[in-house]
Amino acid sequence: MISASGAHVFVDESKRRGYLLAAVAVPVGDLHAVRKVLRDLVLPGQRRLHMKDESDPRRRAIASAIVGCGVRAIVYDAARRHRTDRDRREACLRLLVDDAAARGDHALVLEQDDTLVASDRRILYHAARYAGCAETLRYDHRRAGAELLLALPDAVAWCWARGGDWRRRIGPAINGVRQV
Repeated sequence: MISASGAHVFVDESKRRGYLLAAVAVPVGDLHAVRKVLRDLVLPGQRRLHMKDESDPRRRAIASAIVGCGVRAIVYDAARRHRTDRDRREACLRLLVDDAAARGDHALVLEQDDTLVASDRRILYHAARYAGCAETLRYDHRRAGAELLLALPDAVAWCWARGGDWRRRIGPAINGVRQV
């Protein structure tokens, strides 16, 4: 389990070493507080936090802040077990929806990639119906600049994919790794 039921789950991917999807759950009652923590990390002139654009000291500060928030993440690791990245993404999304349904999560918020939105909607629609949560789980695509909390899965995915000390730093926020 990521966290208590009733969470909003923020989702991003990494293709650095294979394919993985990071899903970070924030309980509804903590959304405002976690947004404030992240907002305080955004530097003047920055539109958003994005790990690939940050210096190592900033990356360490961001990872520490995320761990300090107490959010919980699951990494869905499809590696190279499926034929294409689209197939890997679909397998990860299906398992993510199953897990969200089991926990009673309220929302999935995925970082928007315009080339994937139509496909994701089709996958999520069918997965939610199959998991029995079509009436209770909503899903949406948002740009990272419009939803600050998408910095959470970006950082988790970045750290996990880098491995080594970065994986150790983000480790306390990881509640599980699911092989897909």
